[in-house]
Amino acid sequence: MQVKIHKQFKLNDHSLTEEELKEVAYSLIKEGADFEKEIGDFLLDWLSPDSELTIRTSGSTGTPLGIALKKRHMVNSARVTGEYFGLEAGDRVLLCLSTGYIAGKMMVVRAMVLGLELDFVAPTSRPLDGVNKSYKFGAMVPLQLESSINKLNQFQTVIVGGAPVSYQLMKLIADSNTKIFETYGMTETITHVAVRPLSQYDAGSDHKAFEILPDIAISQDDRKCLVINAPNISDDPVITNDIVELISEKEFLWQGRFDNVINSGGIKLIPEQIEQELTSLIPSRFFVSALPDLKLGQKLILVVEGEKIDGLQEIISKADLEKFELPKEIFYVSAFKNTMNGKIIREKSLSLIKS
Repeated sequence: MQVKIHKQFKLNDHSLTEEELKEVAYSLIKEGADFEKEIGDFLLDWLSPDSELTIRTSGSTGTPLGIALKKRHMVNSARVTGEYFGLEAGDRVLLCLSTGYIAGKMMVVRAMVLGLELDFVAPTSRPLDGVNKSYKFGAMVPLQLESSINKLNQFQTVIVGGAPVSYQLMKLIADSNTKIFETYGMTETITHVAVRPLSQYDAGSDHKAFEILPDIAISQDDRKCLVINAPNISDDPVITNDIVELISEKEFLWQGRFDNVINSGGIKLIPEQIEQELTSLIPSRFFVSALPDLKLGQKLILVVEGEKIDGLQEIISKADLEKFELPKEIFYVSAFKNTMNGKIIREKSLSLIKS
């Protein structure tokens, strides 16, 4: 399947025919920086007659995998995003994510399908350094968003994903005039299928709930995990490992990962829910996990990145948690293991604890 490129599509201010775009791709592969080579590779894959692409996952919950996605599903996803965020042909958008993963690839696809003017910069932690243009739309990971606080007025809308948005970052962006949305999605769903507002545009509403995009239906399996039925972007329902609470047919609360659930003394604990209660009390990055315990089976622990925080056990005792939800022990590691998006890889980070 060869997808037609919108006539108003531009790449770094240049209008390009399909053949010219191929030449640009070859040039990026031959002469570009590593991130430009990835863009070139993806452009050639997209312009090929193949109907599917193999996309690698981030590897945050296991070994990175290659997943086959249909181009027509990617086109459908791009159109839904364009409709939801009001993107129109001629709008200028910024790519500052790696095109080695689905989020970056879909920024390129949206531009080609919707006729957007796409600029790209290196996917660094400070992507807006030296960037002075204004943009209708952009996508970032939380680390990039945090470093761009003082330049967010260059965007009308920013979506942020790839890793959880911290309590501290939410406070920093609360008064931004830019519309900022946290996204929910994965490679299998061709990036986001739900969003929730983080900025003042919906101040006073419940920011915790994710709202699904058009043409998507949600349900739960017997584990209380989210099931996504979206025939326009996946031939089969996507069964996730995300424990959720369904608020309505269109909204859900994300509670945590099923594979992270801890069984401590017969009580099932969801680490992410405990972390949510602790996030305003702990200034460093952290996560809740468990270690084997003869009496409890699994002992709840807190793992903190960086220097020791004096009196932390007393500080967390003030959280709105039941006694059995309070970590029994605190460990410190100098630096967590992360995905390229900045998401903590829990198992690898846990292994850094010295016995």
